[in-house]
Amino acid sequence: MENKQLAQRIRAFRKLKGLTQQELAERSGISLAVLGAIERGNRRAEEQMLTQIADVLEITLQELKERS
Repeated sequence: MENKQLAQRIRAFRKLKGLTQQELAERSGISLAVLGAIERGNRRAEEQMLTQIADVLEITLQELKERS
């Protein structure tokens, strides 16, 4: 999946759940700087990071990666 598309999905799910970047970063154990770079599409998220993000957002990894 392209970084930009995944970045948009992470941001959309985060906002849908009413979380700030700071809250998602803290709950997932990912630094705010790294999460910000992922959400901007400037950094490729490792599978483990995506799993942590999906867990916090209470969605499956499949849902996070689904193409629209």
